[in-house]
Amino acid sequence: MIDTNVAFDKYESLRDALPSATFPTTSHTGRDLSDTTDQFDAYILDAFGVLNRGETAIEGAMGRMAELRAAGKRLIVLTNAASYTRVEILAKYHRLGFDFTADEVVSSREVAFANLPKLADGQVWAAISAKGDDFGDVPALSIVKDLAEQPELLNTAGGFLFLSTARWNDTDTNALAEALQDNPRPLIVANPDLVAPREDGLTIEPGMIAHDIIDRTGIDAAFYGKPYSDAFNTALAQLDGIPRHRIAMVGDTLHTDVLGGAAAGIGTILVTDHGLFKGFDVAPYIKQSGIQPGWIVSTT
Repeated sequence: MIDTNVAFDKYESLRDALPSATFPTTSHTGRDLSDTTDQFDAYILDAFGVLNRGETAIEGAMGRMAELRAAGKRLIVLTNAASYTRVEILAKYHRLGFDFTADEVVSSREVAFANLPKLADGQVWAAISAKGDDFGDVPALSIVKDLAEQPELLNTAGGFLFLSTARWNDTDTNALAEALQDNPRPLIVANPDLVAPREDGLTIEPGMIAHDIIDRTGIDAAFYGKPYSDAFNTALAQLDGIPRHRIAMVGDTLHTDVLGGAAAGIGTILVTDHGLFKGFDVAPYIKQSGIQPGWIVSTT
């Protein structure tokens, strides 16, 4: 676990590596997304901190999605959770009570897989993943194997694909950093988040580990997911025909959701009560970062 201030400071330290954007000078405020519906025709929704916290649906979120649909609003979930195939992530949302369809979900996993560089013949990607990931959704020309089950891949893999920290620890980070120092290879990060809000607090996510490795080794890494443009372009393609100023990114973080949405030229809504800033006054963080949301609402 990690606390909000440590996570925020780390995000701030990475600003030069994040997209640039312009922001409004002030934010509208409201209780929930229903206060924003006059301004937007479509919502791109973060999952953690907006729809769920860990494996628990946020109170009222299911009802709010139903209200938005009844009002004719389009919905897309854009998640940095890279541990799930599309089938698995839909099953999770349905289990929590949401009715999203396959074409309403975009994951950083899929964006990363669609952009995997080609390795030399015979080389494989070593995946840092959750237990049981079968990689059945990997593009046909790429081979991915589980690093936890085949640790020799530290030395033999053609590149590394970072999906999850579920089975990762400091010893693993040290080993990977040493392997990349000895033999630099591509590092693809399919979840750029530094932290994720779960029932008991904030957990460390692949983005945090990846930046640590970059600092140690000086290697380059490719990040896919919010706040980077590939993820937003994929989500926005599902909303073709709706003007960007009528689309809002809804999320719980300034440096991924709000920054990424602003860089994509769409509206932004920060939800404060369930994610990174749960229990905190968000105003000082906005002032320090200069990342001003278009709207600030307490809950979904």
